[in-house]
Amino acid sequence: MNPNEILNESGQDTPRVAYFPVSFFSVIMGLSGFTLAWKGADNLFFHNSAIWLCLAYVTSISMAVISIIYAIKIWRYPGAVLEEVRHPVRINFVPAFSISLLLLSVVWQQEIMVATTLWGIGSALQIALTLYVMSSWIHHTHYTLSHANPSWFIPVVGNIIVPITGSQLGYTELSWFCFSIGIVFWIVLLTIIMYRLFFHEPLPARMTPMLFILLAPPSVGFVSYIGMVGELDVFARIIYYMALFLGLLLAMNIFRFLKVPFCISSWAYSFPLAALTIATMKMTHLTSSLFFQALSGVLLCLLTVLLSWLVVRTVKAVFAAELCRPE
Repeated sequence: MNPNEILNESGQDTPRVAYFPVSFFSVIMGLSGFTLAWKGADNLFFHNSAIWLCLAYVTSISMAVISIIYAIKIWRYPGAVLEEVRHPVRINFVPAFSISLLLLSVVWQQEIMVATTLWGIGSALQIALTLYVMSSWIHHTHYTLSHANPSWFIPVVGNIIVPITGSQLGYTELSWFCFSIGIVFWIVLLTIIMYRLFFHEPLPARMTPMLFILLAPPSVGFVSYIGMVGELDVFARIIYYMALFLGLLLAMNIFRFLKVPFCISSWAYSFPLAALTIATMKMTHLTSSLFFQALSGVLLCLLTVLLSWLVVRTVKAVFAAELCRPE
């Protein structure tokens, strides 16, 4: 049997591309966040654009490769794609594609035409996917409370990313529209997910890394909000310190995360930690505080170690044919 193929239920060989998960776009989210963190570090510490620029090209090429592979899956195995779209958990990762486009628009923000194109496509898709996923939630026939997990933030709260580039391009009202959707439903979904975590069974081991997604909404929300209002006000402080508290809470449980074996969901560690790092760098600029500057350096070091580990483990898993298998 070809090593790039696996046996399906009928005993026939099926190419691995049929099992290529849409959650692979979380890799792009992580790489984009890592790139933006180093872009922020360039302004704060190093003043040398070579590192973040190299990362920007690596991230863009990775986006192209993953998009091509998933496009092949759509073309050859539309049934497998529909299965993901209808799955109560995997559906939440479909908007990871539009979020990846939005993040790349931030990465290439200095290239106006590129940023505008990526932002326009990403924003339209994000709003459309938000409407689709929320309609699925409302008119569901297969959701239970056990399906609630932090990945629910992705389709709706992902709208918070829109204003980061949108406000810079002059799309003020659309930016506030998307920010309002994201921030309000962050509070709604946070309540639901915390209720599930407090009073029901814990997340399965392979979904444990998704707890880090709790960091993303307040961290990204802080960056977006500051971009629109331009100053550190009461609301900005509240959402930043909420992100910092959640970071401390997750840090206290670090040994639980270290016990979880690597899987594609491990990339859920990356973007949220990057978002907190970027938010802390923004806080450093706004307050000129040595504490936040030191914290930014620590978080950047942790993020670099984490991304290095994720990339190495992902490459090893790809060559060992551990990914893209039926669950």
